[in-house]
Amino acid sequence: MLFNSIAIVTAGNRGIGLGITQSFIEAGYTVLVGARQDRNLEETFGRKVVFVPTDVRQEQAHHDLVQLAIEKYGRLDAYVNNAGYSYWKPIAEIDDAFLGDLLDTNLKGAFWGCKAAAKVMKSNAAIINVSSLAGKRGSSNNSAYVASKFGMNGLTQSLAKELGPRNIRVNAVCPVLIATEGLNEALDMEHAPGKGDPAGFIANFTKSNAALLRMPTALEVGQMCVFLASENASAITGQCINVDCGVLPQ
Repeated sequence: MLFNSIAIVTAGNRGIGLGITQSFIEAGYTVLVGARQDRNLEETFGRKVVFVPTDVRQEQAHHDLVQLAIEKYGRLDAYVNNAGYSYWKPIAEIDDAFLGDLLDTNLKGAFWGCKAAAKVMKSNAAIINVSSLAGKRGSSNNSAYVASKFGMNGLTQSLAKELGPRNIRVNAVCPVLIATEGLNEALDMEHAPGKGDPAGFIANFTKSNAALLRMPTALEVGQMCVFLASENASAITGQCINVDCGVLPQ
């Protein structure tokens, strides 16, 4: 990796995204964070981060992000599609507005990010999609979110084939439950499995499912993203890699 390598991370200002931003900065990257709110990123990371107001549901917002990277730094080495949200809801209560917003954010947001990044990337660059273990197995009252993440994994596999001849690699990471602010809020909703006690649900899930008897951290997800963007992963593309402490061995 060159010291002046440039990464874009959508929603890199909180939760898993913040762990990804920190990991890339620690690896020597300058990171452009595309999100709705700053959350004092520059106070935390200084000149190694640039906040760009971004609505990932809008295709042009992604093109603006990559154009800024090219104009300011002359290159784009990694694009991480991290923006997304969880929401448990039974199918009987899902309407067009809910489904549209979730898919626009989780799936179409990633699609537009991939499209914008592919337009400017050169050989050895990498696209990384932050999917979920929910992209590999379904769960009750979670059909909309699961569908968005299965779609993201399919997008990853297809673009790996499409962009591979240009030596642009496309991979996904699939974390399990990480107790971020957003996940805890989602788990506490009416139809979520952790309603009333998100921490207790995660603790019980961990004890029953995780080979390492713990859940991964946001930084561990970030470190996997950094690896997938690096020359050490030069032969890896089209993969959807679990970061799950052994919940779903494959």
